[in-house]
Amino acid sequence: MFYFKIYGHARIIYAINIKENKTFSSREVFYMKEKFIKIVTIGGGSSYTPELVEGFIKRYDTLPIDELWLVDIEAGREKLEIVGALAKRMVEKAGIPMKIILSYDRREALKDATFVTTQMRIGRLPARILDERIPISHGIIGQETNGAGGMFKAFRTIPVILDIVKDMEELCPNAWLINFTNPAGIITEAIIKHTNFKKAIGLCNVPVNMVEGFAKMLGAKEEDITMEIQGVNHFIFATDVFVKGESRFEELLHKYANLTEEDTIQMKNFVSLPYSPSFIEGLRAIPCPYHNYYFFTQEQLKEELEQFKTGTVRGEVVQKTEEELFKIYAQEDLKEKPEQLSQRGGAKYSDAACNLIQSIYNNTGDIQYVDVRNNGAISDLPNDSAVEVACRITSDGPKPISTGELKPTISGYVQMMKAFEKMVVEAGIKGDRNLAITALNLNPLCSSDKIANIVVDELIEAHKEYLPQFK
Repeated sequence: MFYFKIYGHARIIYAINIKENKTFSSREVFYMKEKFIKIVTIGGGSSYTPELVEGFIKRYDTLPIDELWLVDIEAGREKLEIVGALAKRMVEKAGIPMKIILSYDRREALKDATFVTTQMRIGRLPARILDERIPISHGIIGQETNGAGGMFKAFRTIPVILDIVKDMEELCPNAWLINFTNPAGIITEAIIKHTNFKKAIGLCNVPVNMVEGFAKMLGAKEEDITMEIQGVNHFIFATDVFVKGESRFEELLHKYANLTEEDTIQMKNFVSLPYSPSFIEGLRAIPCPYHNYYFFTQEQLKEELEQFKTGTVRGEVVQKTEEELFKIYAQEDLKEKPEQLSQRGGAKYSDAACNLIQSIYNNTGDIQYVDVRNNGAISDLPNDSAVEVACRITSDGPKPISTGELKPTISGYVQMMKAFEKMVVEAGIKGDRNLAITALNLNPLCSSDKIANIVVDELIEAHKEYLPQFK
């Protein structure tokens, strides 16, 4: 960081930069410390990290990061070493003075951080595969952020994220936490309800994909598109869309109601099906791609059952993709993010995180779509709920843009999912099996009380290493 020898008396303090033999006043030292940017990425061995590093490199002129700490656990050492070496080669090629530091000591890394990003998977990909295969084996959808799978990913993650927040409150209380660990909305809800930390933001790539899709449909540039959205993470609806501030929603609604399967907004981890014109015109809102699990449940379940039989559930596909990616990352002549990373679901998460950090640092006031405390943005949801809405991004954080009451056609859906999220958080904090069963029963992806009991018990047993609260 800085190599200063401090000397002086009560009213005048000087500092000598030992390396360069320069003297600075206390005011100059304070200014330099304020401008020092230290970013800590927990889950630094993730396959997404090269995209994160690329994002920081291309924004260096407006976000001059001094240190990027990549942090992981001992079990992830091999991946972190590979990704860290690639990150250093990328920075060296870019010719920027951003120092890459690898660490297995989270507390050491967090000290005096400016921003902290979290991209963890507790239990790694084997846990995700269990989240998918166990529910499917009982005839209900298994998915890492929705239904039973999303619930158990939250159960494993909530205690860890709350420990990270506790460390941040002690070691870097002024830092912003940018979480893109899924399920991002439920994680944000847990931080809001069970800590006093005010600087946590949840992030998702789904709104980014929606903006990209809407821009194509309207023949506009992505940077000219803004949305009004209402809902919670992976369960949002676009209720208005603007091009350079002018609403084009009626035009877009008509186009969206008449899409073919090839034209739908696709995610890497599932196939989005087109809705009927009647449904979209009646709904008067545009569902996000993840609504396919709720409005095409039978079709998605059929596809997942085929994957289950052939050993190609999404987690198993991702596992093979990651093996290939890390072989590529390990190539010593590779000095940039490889194109193959775009085939990994969740691409653009990291770029969205870089964009958010840059906007906070520079107080840009631009509109982004994040998970934050509601504070009246959606008037008929509690103020202390996590919602995913459009926000203006400032140096004081995201400022939610009010949308009033939930639109009548989507109100019941959103209220139901918010109730589910609340129950998941409470069950995950307390280790309450009965509340977990109740939560799953009330989720539309669960078909019966009997199956809810079976699936919850099997997943608790399967993940017991990571669920000490349920003992």
